[in-house]
Amino acid sequence: MQAVLTVDLGAVADNWLLLRDRAAPGAVAGVVKADGYGLGAAPVARALHAVGCRHFFVAHLTEGVAVRAALGPGPMVAVLNGFAPGADGEAGLLPVLNGPGDVAAWAAAARAKGRQLPALLHVDTGMARLGLTPAEAAVLAADPARLAGLELRHVMTHLACADDPENPLNAQQASRFAAIRARLPAAAASLANSSGMFLGPDFGSDLARPGCALYGINPTPAVPNPMRQVATLEAPVLQVREIPAGTPVGYGASWTAARPSRIATVAAGYADGYLRSLSGRAVGRIAGRPVPLVGRVSMDLITFDVTDLPDVVPGTMVQLIGPGNTPDEVAAVAGTIGYEILTSLGARYRRAYRAA
Repeated sequence: MQAVLTVDLGAVADNWLLLRDRAAPGAVAGVVKADGYGLGAAPVARALHAVGCRHFFVAHLTEGVAVRAALGPGPMVAVLNGFAPGADGEAGLLPVLNGPGDVAAWAAAARAKGRQLPALLHVDTGMARLGLTPAEAAVLAADPARLAGLELRHVMTHLACADDPENPLNAQQASRFAAIRARLPAAAASLANSSGMFLGPDFGSDLARPGCALYGINPTPAVPNPMRQVATLEAPVLQVREIPAGTPVGYGASWTAARPSRIATVAAGYADGYLRSLSGRAVGRIAGRPVPLVGRVSMDLITFDVTDLPDVVPGTMVQLIGPGNTPDEVAAVAGTIGYEILTSLGARYRRAYRAA
């Protein structure tokens, strides 16, 4: 028996359409890095493309090659971490240029090829991660010949605190971005991530880049989630065991039955991305009814107290993610974020896709 991860591609498409309507007249991309946040980059990208998405972002070159193969020619596929000139072969991927070295390498490649090469330019306005620093951007602005041969499709930056609307860094980054763009050669702007799209008109641009919101993670943590839920994870009961009061369960004997109990052992564990920090804290659901996880999460197995559900037998499915157990809710129990819950989902789950 195998756990099943069901992905609602219709919900992914609806989430993109909701974001598209918020961003109008600007375009909305689909960020499908980390294998579509753990849910499958190829089927997710195809579902987004079917409803009008024409811009896609991945983190690594190999991800870009896979998404290009899934979509065919046409849509923009940009690689956020960049790559060396020529490394993409004929895949038709666009690099994000993250520093002066990237700019120089691609400008040299354009001269060698005798034609313009498309790319995106990343400027850092407050993350201190990738992207040209303000000083490096100023050098580029003062000597635009450094960009000769490059067809800049977009100039982009990344918001550090967009999920905290009151953080003053949001406005500072928007202001810095506008000032930098004003000095660079004209190119379309790309500013807002998922949460940034909910910060107001000052954060609009030619191309928004939502990721987490497409997959049902709340982009507005302080208010109810406007997005549809996408992922449902269910795992089968392998065995139900009757134990007397005083019996410990699992590694470390961290939980002991206070009454005669029925323990359901379920086929999932931290090797599948069901985090060990959920030990003794998470709740599963069986036909909508909550059952507590007892004992530690182990590599391949978890245990639930089903004493009050006498109809549970081997083969019964326990919902680990889904209604009442959203990625954000599971993350809150685990002490992490919904992003980690989704991107940790392991390869041993059978993935089932609900058509858009």
